[in-house]
Amino acid sequence: QVQLVESGGGLVQAGGSLRLSCAASASIFSFNSMAWYRQPPGKQRDFVAGITSGSSTNYADSVKGRFTISRDNAKNTVYLQMNSLKPEDTAVYYCYAHTYTTDYWGRGTQVTVSS
Repeated sequence: QVQLVESGGGLVQAGGSLRLSCAASASIFSFNSMAWYRQPPGKQRDFVAGITSGSSTNYADSVKGRFTISRDNAKNTVYLQMNSLKPEDTAVYYCYAHTYTTDYWGRGTQVTVSS
């Protein structure tokens, strides 16, 4: 069973920064892509940022210019650098990966941004 484990969440003030990590138990070359999703309180889970094994990236409009997704193949880890955080970024953040046939989800890490 492939596992994805998120870390790096916490409480920060508006304008601050956090870096989330997603460590995979398999080579990240096994996956077509990896991504971050988030679920604010009382709302649905939504896409934040994605990256392919070829390093192609895309972002939700709400985080463009503030968040950066990256990967470290040697560590089997994907990162989400979050800068200029806003209270509306408060959510549980989930790591996601997929192959042609299978989806994988992490258990989530809480990010809270205070005003």
